[in-house]
Amino acid sequence: MLSWLGSIILAVLSAFGLPLFIAILSAAMMGFYFTEVPLAVAAIELYRLIDTPMLIALPLFTFAGYILAETKLSVRLVRFTSHLMGWLPAGLSIVSFLVCAFFTAFTGASGVTIVAVGALLFPALLSGGYSERFSLGLVTTSGSLGLLLAPSLPLILYGVIAQQMDLPVSFTIRDLFVAGVFPAFLMILALAIYSIWETRGQNFVKEKYDTGLAIQSLKDLRWDIPLPFIVLGGIYSGFFAVSEAAAVTAFYVLVVYIFVRKEISLQLVPNIVKESMVMVGGILLILGVSLAFTNFLIDAEIPQHLFSWISNFVENKFAFLFLLNIVLLILGAILDIFSALVIMTPLILPLALNFGVDPVHLGIIFLANMQIGYFTPPIGMNLFIASYRFRKPISEIYRATIPFMFVLLFVLILITYLPELSLFMLDR
Repeated sequence: MLSWLGSIILAVLSAFGLPLFIAILSAAMMGFYFTEVPLAVAAIELYRLIDTPMLIALPLFTFAGYILAETKLSVRLVRFTSHLMGWLPAGLSIVSFLVCAFFTAFTGASGVTIVAVGALLFPALLSGGYSERFSLGLVTTSGSLGLLLAPSLPLILYGVIAQQMDLPVSFTIRDLFVAGVFPAFLMILALAIYSIWETRGQNFVKEKYDTGLAIQSLKDLRWDIPLPFIVLGGIYSGFFAVSEAAAVTAFYVLVVYIFVRKEISLQLVPNIVKESMVMVGGILLILGVSLAFTNFLIDAEIPQHLFSWISNFVENKFAFLFLLNIVLLILGAILDIFSALVIMTPLILPLALNFGVDPVHLGIIFLANMQIGYFTPPIGMNLFIASYRFRKPISEIYRATIPFMFVLLFVLILITYLPELSLFMLDR
């Protein structure tokens, strides 16, 4: 009786704005208390999290992303890709997808992409002859592209959570990075094909290809170009561990953009450190208490009971994946990606394993859904960011993004039911 009363009170308090980490920790402690498990287990889980070698990558990549968000990298990327590909059919739209995917992968925050890169691309698309609705939909949708590409923070976080669960199937963060490459490429390709088809017959103001301008814009990127090679090349080749790549990346962006390019003053660095570490601290706090909650769920055999209950309605892997996509799309629209990961991964992962879903494949499905959830009406976060940034009614943003959402939903179905698209490059 007391446990039910406590759960109801906690649910009501959460509905009225109780911080997420307090809600999760309270649920874990109530569970331990009523099952007569020592509350010291929560502290032990926090220590176990600190002892995770891969965890060092989170603050380092976050810091590097915050540095990059303050630089003029987005301007140089847009200029270079426009000079290189602007002459193609729907070339500027393809440029937008590529630049946004790269920027989101490194900054880890799609809202930043819309504000920083979208501010450049939206007027460029309009002046290039694209309709306002198409341009709004493209920029809003592109804001979350790149979540499946290294060094995506959500991919790292999913891997850290999964590795704390002592799964029967082992995998590494590098496996997640490799598995995300082709699905991300498939999404960009599908959006590019749709853009070419949707804008067929329109008279664009195409940029004439100029070798001199392309070479000059490439020279402007001479200090930026090594960055993806350090991260992607180092990780995919196995030369760097993920944590080592994170350390090298943080050091590189610190030196290049402060002392070489001088785009960030030394006086600004403490504020960037503070902002980035506040975000990391929030993630780690939620992650730590969620691992304690996960421990309770496992001890109480909640995933097994949940599997038994779901098995009454869902008989096979394909039906489970269909239901999973619906749940994750809704969660992606109402929760930020980090909260969704720490809350749902411990529940979903054991269920998925019981239905025969590979944990790496599940991670790609999870983040692909979160990516679409960012702009899923009516309350996807990117919809409101775009509405505020471009000063357009939210209903107009809804109409603009729906065609792009259907394109990505089609790709999501392919990713979900064809696991080989994610797993074929893994050494298994």
